[in-house]
Amino acid sequence: MKSILTILLATTLFAATVDAAGNDASGDPSAGEAKQPSDFAAKIRKIPFQTINGDTVTLADYAGKVVLIVNVASLCGNTPQYTDLQKLYEMYKDSGLVIIGFPANNFGGQEPGTNEEILDFCQTNFNVTFPIMAKVSVKGEDQHALFVELTEKSSLPGEIKWNFSKFLLDRKSNLVARFDPKQQPLSDEIVGSIKKNL
Repeated sequence: MKSILTILLATTLFAATVDAAGNDASGDPSAGEAKQPSDFAAKIRKIPFQTINGDTVTLADYAGKVVLIVNVASLCGNTPQYTDLQKLYEMYKDSGLVIIGFPANNFGGQEPGTNEEILDFCQTNFNVTFPIMAKVSVKGEDQHALFVELTEKSSLPGEIKWNFSKFLLDRKSNLVARFDPKQQPLSDEIVGSIKKNL
């Protein structure tokens, strides 16, 4: 009888700490498993965007890859992160990582150039070889549809705060991690998350 009561008590305590979505009720999102909307991955794979050279692509073109999406800018205090983003890309591209830069002028007017000027800046100053897309808006009324999904419809919602925010998608296009602008590309946290999903 005592063992039955112990089991019932333990079950009750567990139920109280985990909410209906499978998240820890204590408020620590890392303690529970984020529940990705079932149609999220399928939807974002279909959203078109343009490369910086004007070709139309979607995330489906990177099927089977682990994707790190970064909103980039040329005149930001975080711009030197391009160096480590390129290193990160070179380290893991053969294992299935692709980094996609989305230039955006939403923060402090720090990406004022044309697509041609942005590409030249990236290649000349940082030898960037990972894909750079055409300039988009990542917040506000003209926010690109991809970033609407990432910031409003994903398991890790929230407005982008500044340049060089980072979104990590697994090989099935599920959003599995998000990193703030100051998080360095070669930090243990980012590298560890990438290696876990490769």
